[in-house]
Amino acid sequence: MSQQTLPPQSQQALAELIPVLFSGLPDHPFTAQDVTFEPLTSDGRTGAEIHRLYTTEQTGPDGPAAAIVRYLPGAKAAPHKHPGYELIYVLSGQLETDDGEFPANSLLMMQPESVHAPRSAGGCMALVVWEKPVLPV
Repeated sequence: MSQQTLPPQSQQALAELIPVLFSGLPDHPFTAQDVTFEPLTSDGRTGAEIHRLYTTEQTGPDGPAAAIVRYLPGAKAAPHKHPGYELIYVLSGQLETDDGEFPANSLLMMQPESVHAPRSAGGCMALVVWEKPVLPV
C-alpha cells in the first residue's frame, strides 16, 4: 500500500482550519486537545488571535509565557521591545518582520532588547515563547 501525502497548500489549509494541540504528562495519556483562540490586541496588534499555553499568571509577573498565535490575513503588530529572548516557530503561512519573510518551518530568535513589528499579508500560525513580557516602544 502506498502512502499518500497532501500537497503543501492542503496541509497548510488543514493546519489553519483544525488546530489541535497534543499534550501529555508521564502519568497521563498523550491526547489531542482542541485549540481555541481569543482576540489578541496587546502591543497594538490587529487581526491576531492567541491560544495561551502558559502565562505570567503561572510563572510570575516577569516570567516566561508561551502561546500559539494566529495572524489572520493582513494582521499586524505595532513595534514592540523584547527585554528577553523570544522564539517564534512558524507552523503555517508566512510571517513578515523588518528582517524579511519567514515561511512555515522557519525559526526566529529575537535577541534581548530587540524591537520588531511582525505582520502577515496572507496569514500565519506560530508557536511563540517569550522569556519575559513584551514592552511597548
